[in-house]
Amino acid sequence: MNSNNQSISAFHTITKPIGPLCNLNCEYCFYLEKEHLYPNNHDFKMSPEVLEEYVRQYIETQNSPEIDFAWQGGEPTLMGLDFFRRVVDLQQKYANGKTIHNAFQTNGVKLDDEWCEFLSENHFLVGVSIDGPRKIHDSYRIFKSGKPSFDHVMAGIERLKEYQVEFNTLTTVHHNNADQGKIIYRFLKRIGSRYIQFIPIVERTANDNEGLANPQTRKHSQVTEWSVESTKYGQFLIDVFDEWIKKDVGKIFVQMFDVALASWYGVSPGLCVYSETCGKALAMEHNGDIYSCDHYVYPEFKLGNIMSDSLGDMVNSPFQKKFGAQKKNGLPKYCQDCEYRFACNGGCPKHRFLQTPDGEKGWNYLCKGYKKYFKHIEPYMRFMVNELQHNRPPANVMK
Repeated sequence: MNSNNQSISAFHTITKPIGPLCNLNCEYCFYLEKEHLYPNNHDFKMSPEVLEEYVRQYIETQNSPEIDFAWQGGEPTLMGLDFFRRVVDLQQKYANGKTIHNAFQTNGVKLDDEWCEFLSENHFLVGVSIDGPRKIHDSYRIFKSGKPSFDHVMAGIERLKEYQVEFNTLTTVHHNNADQGKIIYRFLKRIGSRYIQFIPIVERTANDNEGLANPQTRKHSQVTEWSVESTKYGQFLIDVFDEWIKKDVGKIFVQMFDVALASWYGVSPGLCVYSETCGKALAMEHNGDIYSCDHYVYPEFKLGNIMSDSLGDMVNSPFQKKFGAQKKNGLPKYCQDCEYRFACNGGCPKHRFLQTPDGEKGWNYLCKGYKKYFKHIEPYMRFMVNELQHNRPPANVMK
């Protein structure tokens, strides 16, 4: 299509070039069910036409000198290296003087020498999904054959280090590892991760007749057995924080702690989960379908398709603006009056499926855990903010 996009403020798109297809079968994965969105599709590979149109529009639409592409899945390595060589070529073709960055989220099991050489030469930032030491990791992260994946992931990480590829780690916090915070943190440090993300697993079952029921309409659903309990998630973060605050401030960067410090300092946390509003983090499926959010890839939240619709128009559509504003407008009074609202802003709308103690809808499942965590870190955050305000390093907190 010929787009007449006007440049707009920065937004972000998580791109799924292979859709939900993956070579692992992690029981807790919320995205595997997306195969049902395309029941007649058995390939799920992004076509060259969709790729080029997306790259062109994504660069041209944004009013920013730096453009960040994010490639996820499923498992994006299943697309093969030639696809990503084409990605780089197209980015150079349409860059128009802008600086292009690529982030690549992978389970790590296919990261051989050829992959790592490419990732290094093209300066990809690689996120590796790993849930902790062998026993913890292999409790859920297994191949479709049922075999464990830990050794394959570790081999991939070692190759990344060998080729000096910048990488971070993404660790899910679920029922089986929520009480292992210190062990997991020490392990991640030991394998060389300096940038660490923790993602809570909170998933609900859909009734048989609901199919792909979205989080806002799902009724009579139950939290899955692998989901993390709210207070245990809070304690997990506290356990990690207590390790980090003693000797790793300024050396190891934990996303949750960076976000919290930004909130206490009075600036935007830079992470949609804790921002006052959302709607600037879209998801694109393999065929060019654009959705409101990675966690809202449901028919009701489809904004259009990159081959027939303007990406700028979809980002700025009334539907998407309402979707983003609802995070703030739908916040229960119980949350509005909370002393930690500035740090949480109600959390992700996907997790707001409980009733508040006052009986109001829209309370976040993780609230009790958040409060426990925020209360624990507050004195340290205040100290670090004071250091920043006096042009001293926050790392002084370790003294």
